[in-house]
Amino acid sequence: MSAKKTREQGRGKDRDTKAAPAVELTEAEILEMQDSMSNEWGEAAPRKAKAFWPSALRLAGTFSDHKLALAVVLAFGVVSTVLTVWAPTILGRAMDVIFDGFLSGAGVDFDALGRLLLIVLGMYLVAALFDWLQGRLLNDVVMEIVYHLRQRIETKVNRLPLSYFDTRQRGDLLSRTTNDVDNVQSALQQAFASLVYAVLTIVGITIMMFYLSWQLALIALVALPVSGVVIGIIGARSQALFAAQWRHTGRLNGHVEESFTGHDLVTVFDRQDAMREQFDTRNEELWEASFKAQFYSGMIMPIMQWVTYVGYVGIAVVGGLRIASGQMSLGQVTAFIQYSREFNAPLGEVAGMANMLISGVASAERIFELLDAEEQQADGEITAGGDGGAPQRIPRAELTGPTRGRIEFDHVAFSYTPDAPLITDLSLTAEPGQTIAIVGPTGAGKTTLVNLIMRFYEIEAGQIRLDGVDLRALDRGEVRSQVGMVLQDAVLFGGTIRENIRYGRLDATDEEVVAAATATFVDRFVHTLPDGYDTVIEDEGANVSAGERQLITIARAFLADPALLILDEATSSVDTRTEVLVQEAMAALRTDRTSFVIAHRLSTIRDADVILVMEHGDIVEQGSHDQLLAAEGAYHRLYWSQFAAGVDPDQEDAVLEGALAGDGAGVAVADGTAP
Repeated sequence: MSAKKTREQGRGKDRDTKAAPAVELTEAEILEMQDSMSNEWGEAAPRKAKAFWPSALRLAGTFSDHKLALAVVLAFGVVSTVLTVWAPTILGRAMDVIFDGFLSGAGVDFDALGRLLLIVLGMYLVAALFDWLQGRLLNDVVMEIVYHLRQRIETKVNRLPLSYFDTRQRGDLLSRTTNDVDNVQSALQQAFASLVYAVLTIVGITIMMFYLSWQLALIALVALPVSGVVIGIIGARSQALFAAQWRHTGRLNGHVEESFTGHDLVTVFDRQDAMREQFDTRNEELWEASFKAQFYSGMIMPIMQWVTYVGYVGIAVVGGLRIASGQMSLGQVTAFIQYSREFNAPLGEVAGMANMLISGVASAERIFELLDAEEQQADGEITAGGDGGAPQRIPRAELTGPTRGRIEFDHVAFSYTPDAPLITDLSLTAEPGQTIAIVGPTGAGKTTLVNLIMRFYEIEAGQIRLDGVDLRALDRGEVRSQVGMVLQDAVLFGGTIRENIRYGRLDATDEEVVAAATATFVDRFVHTLPDGYDTVIEDEGANVSAGERQLITIARAFLADPALLILDEATSSVDTRTEVLVQEAMAALRTDRTSFVIAHRLSTIRDADVILVMEHGDIVEQGSHDQLLAAEGAYHRLYWSQFAAGVDPDQEDAVLEGALAGDGAGVAVADGTAP
């Protein structure tokens, strides 16, 4: 498969070096990492509630690109509010027409009353129309903002270094990109619309109340400071609880994702009860955080209603006294009471939406944390220590002519963490067309070496050159387009077998796909499937065997036709007979290509041009198979350790040839047991 197309499959999780990321983490990042990891860290890692207002203002800043639309939204809101606020005054006049008619004995002037009622009806209809237009336009703006937010997240994820994903649980990242984004969308759609309505309505009603009676207006406005105190105290507490709620949601999602993807392993080790207990613990933490968040935020509405009722009592008493003294008419007091009800309605609505707004800001914080994560250095901006140690930018370069595939490691140094150096001074030259085999114990740095070729990580010192050009001077995409990589863990995507093979080269024809499949023996089993090449791969390739999945990934690399080839235990999942066939296909694939082969089964790399023996990140031996055996060093010990385990490497070739011919005697030896 082409490395440019499969950078996700070449995860930075080095199976040989279970180390921390290359970036030195701050204390805050460590706490966040502890929250998101699925491992148990003892007590829940402490995390302070983030500041509400900075995150809320940043979230509001997402509207900056839609200023014209927001101006129209506000204009529609102003028209709707003015008409809605003005209507009670007209109704008050209608009330005075009825009341004055009865007091004078002349009867009600129904013509005047009818005109007033028609005016009010028209005002409410026009207000409703503008309110609908406002909501429709605001919804379009919010959906576009969320659309671009998802795009920013997707772009950001592709710019993050692999070290970022090494220390974060996949379930937590998925929660940030799905649940948190959906929660922000709900908050913007509902809470923001309520805020626009509330602010405009409160301003308009306040003006009308002071116009009618400043004494009654002061009584009604007592609710404002009380509301501010309530929302300030309870809202701050709710913000921390909602942040905890979404943090626990990410942890629970991560646990569920691991349980599903590792279900077979959980069953094999009989850990269902332990996983269920861990789920119950995480679920209990989520329930407790959610309950407290909803409880505290739910207190706002009852308190606001109580304040509203107290205001009604005060307005009714003072208004009645002013009617009796002739200072106000019945229609004016009636209009004021309606204003009081409409004044408290937006306050109550804001209070009701406070929990959604607080929750949305808490989710926005988590999204902003992802968007603010440090990105890998962009192509053309890579720096390295120059003369005297001063960082110097490496000028960009391009490969000229066909790629020959000459790889040079020139005094390369690399470490995942500054205090734990892995590769200190590695020099190596791989000539075009050579097959370089890499062997060594677990943790020696074998996969790290090929990951550096792929530029999954940046080196700290020295150079890695492709055809004489520093890899850091080339675009990552250009480097990876020259490399085909087959991993030990075969990864298939949703789609058909044909589409998975074509992933190596998207412009390949059906005939080229079939040719690659035939060369790598995929064609042999595809015809046994009901739909052949159009068979849809189920979740994680559940409807094909592990060996068949591996063959498909090998066909993908074959189709890419790369200049460099990296095989990381590429035949570990295939049976003995298939391994012989695949070895032949790999031999054809390696022709005229520089190949790096990581292998633990030494019989598979005996014909390699150069065998590198790595220990602790350094090459301790290199040479041909016969040369290394004669040296009686590290390779000799590895070689005979397999013999001591019941496998005679000198007999494996004959055994595999027997398996190809139908001799079942080879199976036991290939599995690591004596025949």
